[in-house]
Amino acid sequence: MPQTIALVDDDRNILTSVSMTLEQEGYTIRTYTDGESALQGLMAKPVDLAVLDIKMPRMDGMELLQRLRQRSNMPVIFLTSKDEEVDELMGLRLGADDYITKPFSQRLLLERIRALLRRNEGARAEGSGAPPGGIISRGDLVLDETKHTCLWKGQQVQLTVTEFLLVKALAVRPGMVKNRDQLIDGAYGENIYVDDRTIDSHVKRIRKKFRVVDDDFSQIETLYGIGYRYKEA
Repeated sequence: MPQTIALVDDDRNILTSVSMTLEQEGYTIRTYTDGESALQGLMAKPVDLAVLDIKMPRMDGMELLQRLRQRSNMPVIFLTSKDEEVDELMGLRLGADDYITKPFSQRLLLERIRALLRRNEGARAEGSGAPPGGIISRGDLVLDETKHTCLWKGQQVQLTVTEFLLVKALAVRPGMVKNRDQLIDGAYGENIYVDDRTIDSHVKRIRKKFRVVDDDFSQIETLYGIGYRYKEA
């Protein structure tokens, strides 16, 4: 069954050209020209991945993402302009999995979509090196790779696929420092370029989510100039 991708952008030329490219690759495409219609459509009938423009009428991409994240962890890629660096960071902090700067090559977008869909599928399957059943348990942390769930002290922490894979990359080797390149490989896969600040933004959001259920959460430590490590409780 073909995977379904939602494209949300008020630029009809982008919608048409990107839709044609993705349909040629075997994807089913649904398009929306504003945030409100996208929210209604995606809540009624979820998709495998959404590509969102930031600046749109009737609800911008930021608000759309925030509303989606209240109910769904579907993978999301943001489209931003070169002068929207602040928006890129804000989008990542709201829960976007990746972003691409306009103007972009459709080949690059296709590669990012494929990589994110693979990661999403992989996060739901048993990971290599995990104990039988796909369960990773580190003190109060329990990651279930088959169900793509995260528990902290018995309470569920809602993570996007990228956040889940970053926590997994840190938790599989407690105490070991992972630099940003290693975390990028763990969460995005090799041969995918991601800016360092993307990882930093994801980590900030992950900490914030854990602290919703535990104000004292401090297991993800920053080693300035080096990277991050998971401290087992």
